[in-house]
Amino acid sequence: MTLVNIDAMTVQMGGTTALRNVDFSISKGEIVTVVGPNGSGKSTLMRAIIGAIAPNKGRITRSEGLRIGYVPQSLHIDPTLPITVRRFLSLPNRKPREEIETAMARVGADNLLDKQMFTLSGGQFQRTLLARALLEKPDLLILDEPTTGLDQPGSAAFYRLIEDIRTELGTAVLMVSHELHVVMSASDRVICLNGHVCCHGAPDVVASAPEYRALFGSGTQGALALYRHDHDHVHDHAEDHAHAG
Repeated sequence: MTLVNIDAMTVQMGGTTALRNVDFSISKGEIVTVVGPNGSGKSTLMRAIIGAIAPNKGRITRSEGLRIGYVPQSLHIDPTLPITVRRFLSLPNRKPREEIETAMARVGADNLLDKQMFTLSGGQFQRTLLARALLEKPDLLILDEPTTGLDQPGSAAFYRLIEDIRTELGTAVLMVSHELHVVMSASDRVICLNGHVCCHGAPDVVASAPEYRALFGSGTQGALALYRHDHDHVHDHAEDHAHAG
């Protein structure tokens, strides 16, 4: 079942073409990762799928009644604002106590419910944002570089959590990430974007594509072989090879 289908979409922002002639689709239950250099249109693609911006050309088709959960790259909480995690999860619409507690338990953070938001670590904050997205009971979970600011173990743990949620709930996942060595192994498909779709397909196919190597170098293909999501850590040498781009 196709949740979102984009056909020949072009998006212009302030006179600049951010995306050109993009074809894209995501189906129920799959994990798709979008990679690309800064300014390649990754966030523009996410915003178009959510409906925050309209394409200048082409068409976006969403399945009827599609529910989307969104985890932003970052969210600033004023430290002078006293708000607990439980209260934050009830905004803007109050949610049943049981649903909030279930969502936080699902992301392994139910011990945080009575803590102040501004006291959370980076990893705790992102898990809270993920729980908030899950409260929407999404068919599609969209994550825009959700592990920015987390260390490597924290990132790896977060991505394993995403895989577990997909397995448990059947939620499709669309991620934007720069952590190539992690997401390539956690994804069913990878879309390489640079204003247009350079290449796409299974992770090993994309990692060996000339267009991908031109953007990121060839080191990530070796890292892909070294990291698998059943590992409990990221190999140091995989990390070293994965920083091209």
